[in-house]
Parts: sequence; structure tokens; C-alpha cells
Amino acid sequence: MGNRVAKDELFDGFAQVAKALSNGRRAEIVDVLAQGERHVDELASEIQQSVANTSFHLRALACVGLVTTRREGTRVYYRLASVRVAELWTSMRDVATTHIAEIDDLAVAYLGHRDSLDEISRDELARRLRDGDVIVVDVRPVAEYSAGHIPGARPIPIGELKRQLRTLPVDVDVVAYCRGPYCVFADEAVRLLRSRNRVALRLEDGFPEWRRADLPIQTRDDQEEAS
Repeated sequence: MGNRVAKDELFDGFAQVAKALSNGRRAEIVDVLAQGERHVDELASEIQQSVANTSFHLRALACVGLVTTRREGTRVYYRLASVRVAELWTSMRDVATTHIAEIDDLAVAYLGHRDSLDEISRDELARRLRDGDVIVVDVRPVAEYSAGHIPGARPIPIGELKRQLRTLPVDVDVVAYCRGPYCVFADEAVRLLRSRNRVALRLEDGFPEWRRADLPIQTRDDQEEAS
């Protein structure tokens, strides 16, 4: 028989990861960082917390190796330590959706009812992009678009969409996407476009799922090299 104390410590060590993600704000930080790296001020704004509170949560994630940092001048940028961290967050979210009954009600309270919102699958969108018969709009913050986006997508953060509607051709379907299945930005975009008599659909999930499916992505660096 192995040493019981050593086994307890080993499994307690494994549980440190779950403990780090046991706070909703930390889970939200991981969800944001799944889009790309951000500095603490941006993260604080995204999760509507003070910089001090956000820094506290980031330290908790860093202590168990879920996030890493890089310095640029006086700013420190945070990123997920690996793609496995994003996969862990997705798995945790999916297990909760499957096994916790009230998650559906909580999602509706936040997102509203989606029954009237048409969706498009990743494969179908990839096909339509190849055919060139659709406009894709990335309604996430510009920093996330820069870190990575669907090739050909137009960066129009949700707060700017109403002002930029006239830049979208009226005779082409519009697909909006954002951070994932529990991000409200794409829903708001589709509702706004449909209120203006536009044919609009939301991507079935979001950019992280598109990237994990090994579909083409583009960054701002790629665009600058091509120009």
C-alpha cells in the first residue's frame, strides 16, 4: 500500500486547479483570456471589478499555473498558460450545463430567450465564407479581434454596431459572432440587425470553438504582413 499521507497531498494538489476556478470572477477571467491576452486594466473593465480585485484573482490563477504573463513597458499582459486551460474551462462549463438543472434558467435570465434567433454552424459558415455570400461581423472588443479572428470578419464592437450599420451591404446575410455560447454580444447584434429588417444569424458558439476546430484564423499581424 502506498503512503496515505502522500496520496492525500497528491490529490489535494490536483484539486488546487478546481479551487482556483471555484470563483465566478476567475472563471470569467479565463473565459475572456480564451480570446487572447489582456492587461489587468482591460480585464478589470471586462469583469467590472476593481484593478485590485482583478489582480487578486489573477494571482490565484497564476499560483496554480493557469495563466502566465509577459511585460511590455510598464504593462503586464496575462494569457492562458496553454490551450488545455481553455479546454478545461469549456469542459467545466459543459458539465455544469448538463448536470446542474438551474443553469438553463440562469442562462435565460442573462441571455434572454434565443428561440427567435437563427444560428449557423461552424461548418456551414466556413462553406459560405468560401462561397463569398455572407458578411461576418466580430462584435467582441477590438483587442480580442486583434488577437485572433475569423478571416474576413469585420471588427465592429457591439457598442458601435448601431452607428456602423450603414457600412454593411443590405443584400447580403450577416453572421455575428463573439466569445462563445454564453456571450451576449452576438445575440444583441442579431436582434439589432433584425430590427432593421436585415437577415442576421449568430454563430452557434464563438471564436474559441472555431479555433479549436482547426478552422482558419487570422490576427492583426497577419493582416499587416499581407498589406
